[in-house]
Amino acid sequence: MMKGVSVGVGLLGLLLACVTTAPTNKNGDWDIYSFHINSTVTSRYATTIITSRVANPINQSQEIEFHVKIPKNAFISKFKMTIEGQTYDGVVKQKEEAQQQYTQAVSRGQSAGIVSSVGRTLEEFKTSVTVAALSKVTFELTYEELLKRRLGKYELLIHARPMQPVADFKIDVYINERPGINFLEITGGLSTKALANAITKTHASSEAWVHFYPSKEQQSQCESCGEQGLNGDLVIAYDVHRNTSMGDLNESEGYFVHHFAPSDLPRIPKNVVFIIDQSGSMHGRKMEQTREALLKILGDLAEDDHFGLITFDSSVSTWRKELLPANQDNLEAAKSFARHIHERGATDINAAVLEGTAMLNRHPHDGSVSLLILLTDGDPTTGETNLEKIHKNIKEAIGKKFPLYCLGFGMDVNFDFLEKMALENSGVGRRIYTDSDAALQLQGFYEEVATPLLTDVQMVYLGGANLTQTNFSQYYNGSEIVVAGQITDNNIKMFTAEVIAISKSNRVMYSETLPMEEPIEARSDSHIQRLWAYLTVKQLLDKEVQLSGKAKDKVKKEALDLCLKYGFVTPLTSMVVTKPQGEDSQVAHKPKEGEKPTRSSQVPSGSGLQFFNRHVHTGISPTQGRGSAKKMRGEGRGFTAEGGSMFLTDYDVGQAFQKSIPHFVMVSPLQRFLLPAEGQALPLCYDIPVALSLRLLKDPNNELSMNGQLGQSASAGYRKIVIHYKSDQHIELDTTGITFNDGQNITYFSWILKINHETDSVSLILRDKEMDVTIASTRVVIMLYKRNGIKFLWPVLRQRPTGENIIGIMAHPPVAYEEVQGITMKLKIQDKEVDVSRDSAVDLSVRATPTVACWLLPLQSALQRELADFTVTQL
Repeated sequence: MMKGVSVGVGLLGLLLACVTTAPTNKNGDWDIYSFHINSTVTSRYATTIITSRVANPINQSQEIEFHVKIPKNAFISKFKMTIEGQTYDGVVKQKEEAQQQYTQAVSRGQSAGIVSSVGRTLEEFKTSVTVAALSKVTFELTYEELLKRRLGKYELLIHARPMQPVADFKIDVYINERPGINFLEITGGLSTKALANAITKTHASSEAWVHFYPSKEQQSQCESCGEQGLNGDLVIAYDVHRNTSMGDLNESEGYFVHHFAPSDLPRIPKNVVFIIDQSGSMHGRKMEQTREALLKILGDLAEDDHFGLITFDSSVSTWRKELLPANQDNLEAAKSFARHIHERGATDINAAVLEGTAMLNRHPHDGSVSLLILLTDGDPTTGETNLEKIHKNIKEAIGKKFPLYCLGFGMDVNFDFLEKMALENSGVGRRIYTDSDAALQLQGFYEEVATPLLTDVQMVYLGGANLTQTNFSQYYNGSEIVVAGQITDNNIKMFTAEVIAISKSNRVMYSETLPMEEPIEARSDSHIQRLWAYLTVKQLLDKEVQLSGKAKDKVKKEALDLCLKYGFVTPLTSMVVTKPQGEDSQVAHKPKEGEKPTRSSQVPSGSGLQFFNRHVHTGISPTQGRGSAKKMRGEGRGFTAEGGSMFLTDYDVGQAFQKSIPHFVMVSPLQRFLLPAEGQALPLCYDIPVALSLRLLKDPNNELSMNGQLGQSASAGYRKIVIHYKSDQHIELDTTGITFNDGQNITYFSWILKINHETDSVSLILRDKEMDVTIASTRVVIMLYKRNGIKFLWPVLRQRPTGENIIGIMAHPPVAYEEVQGITMKLKIQDKEVDVSRDSAVDLSVRATPTVACWLLPLQSALQRELADFTVTQL
């Protein structure tokens, strides 16, 4: 028999293609006897297939987990599992259709989970299957991506962490580039010392092969290896010959791709304004790293560049009112200014970017390139705070004259807001991670835009149709412009490509026709056609962010149709693995940048599963036998199964299989929440998987946030709640007591005390195991409960903060709905009909904890957002 499987899936960061593997071996009672990673790269388009073969050598069934890290920029296109000769394939469907299957499974108490774990460069794909005694399972995952050129090279990164030495472990990479391969280098932790002789590299003109075949002994002896085998990276970097300024033009089966990256051009001087957030939230290490990076960037400016510095908090400050040349005296003065940037105040993004725009507009542009670089870690909290108005103001002020690059510092930044603002103004949004190398991340981004070679680039294709983006505001040295499309009537003779652009001092023009000789032999279904589809979907998704209304719907439909045709798992689609008659399927959704890691509804916190940022792996744990219902213990997995057991988590893609084992139903631990209704007798209710860390409330206007971690069972409420105010005041509550840090002193209160504690900005009143907290215009009460021997917390919002952009689980206002009578009960919410069922929930907002009737519906329908929008990585 079979049971559902969940999986975590994702995309890669800008210029890196990677794969990571990590099966989890807890007890050694299973064997990965073969693990192969095969990557084929043609015309910079990489298709990677991961195949893992695992045997269960013992006389009882075992659960096997398949985890893999995949690039954030990649689209999963195939997934299948094979057991005893029977193969189960994933099918890509529209996200809403797959979501309906998921919701129905959850409402029946069956295993289902949507987990999107997004990290810095990788995402997580995870699924599991129960394999009968002495049987085998084969997992096969395929994903595709276009390698981006960064600082003069393409990189394919493979991270190997199989968690046990594997007898047949192979990584094979084949690269085929018609212009010829200029250089090929292999780096990473798996390329040195004990493993160096396990790598073979062959480079012949337009082809290259890399093989990594470490022996079982070598997999235990390398610097970062041990009893659990390999743990490290293999990085394959290369570039191609650029024989003509026109670049590389390839055709196959009626589709073409043009890679344009000239380097024999003079550098264009630039006018750059750096806009630096110095609000209170930038305190500490963030500001130190910003100063460090800014000093290095200033030192890298060329003498013919002009630059300006703007800092902002509640107000906007300029180092100088006008742009100045980057001579030694000005740079030393600017560095002195940068060393004394200190955090304070709120965040007025609108005024700061408008000032930067005005500074560039006042500076003459002839023979130079202008750009704005914004660095911020927060939402706008003062001045203009309406996000749509800010977007409108900035777009009108810039007027397509120069690009705006938005760098978002940390995971709490409103990245969607920054990304849209950048895309609307010909730039890009980039997240800067608050790690030890944040300064290097900032410097690395600047290096990508430090050397402009062309502006106003127009790519013209006579005889071409259905083209990807053809106009580019700027082209930087070390990068690449890629355009793909269809050839009208497949008429190669009538096809001509032209590039028109402006260089430092004159207008340039390149022209080329397609070569008439036989093209490079393409893989089945044409890699160039799939490259075109991939690039088109990527650009449509970016375009959709900038649109609204009918125009947005039209672009979204175009992208969706392509995703369904080519089998791409994207933010618009999900993968469903079908099952035999009588079994439920599950779905895998594609997360977007910034979504927080979450766990599926079956996985309590601390379950022993590894939730990696951006990856996939495989692992196993034994079932608890057959027959009567048993409580699963061990590895923190607290859920019940009847007659055998199976564990499913992360990104639903799949299904699990249980051959020769009785069918069972998983009971998923879920915490039920009530949501008041406007003008109706029955409130709404929805479920959230236990053990998640949730954003309860965020008020950027007052620099107030509140997060909470749910307990590990359906009746456990919250185990911890943390309130942050300004940059230095924190209140931490758990079931043992309350700790208050006012920025100078730390005070601890036991729940049994009666306290009335006030500072200038915070009021704490503790009585009868209720903590009443008032901060600015917000009042919240946190109650301590004990039910079924378990202590837990429950927060109640008594006074909602004033102002706009208030978010969080607790911030949602009462919902207006209409009942729609029919064969099944439906509610109409915001002009959409939603299936509901009448159920009940315990009202924990009052001490009597009454059980009230409610309309049960999915969280997405109740709150009009995805669960990932309410999760946080740390409290």
